[in-house]
Amino acid sequence: MRKSQRKFLGSVLMLAFVLVYVLIAMVLAQAPAIRRAPALMQFFSYAILGMAWVLPLMPLIKWMERD
Repeated sequence: MRKSQRKFLGSVLMLAFVLVYVLIAMVLAQAPAIRRAPALMQFFSYAILGMAWVLPLMPLIKWMERD
C-alpha cells in the first residue's frame, strides 16, 4: 500500500475513532462519581479523558508514517 493510501485510510479511521471516543468521554464525564468529586479530582478526570484518545491511535499514526 502506498504512503498516500495509508494516510487517507488512517485519517478516516482516526476520525471514526475520535467520533466514537468523544461520545464515550462525554458519557464518562457526566458520571455521578466525577460530577460529585472535588474540583481537583474533576480537573484530573477531564484532563485524562481529554488526552486518553492519543494512546490507542499511536500505532495507527506510526503505521501511516511508515515507508
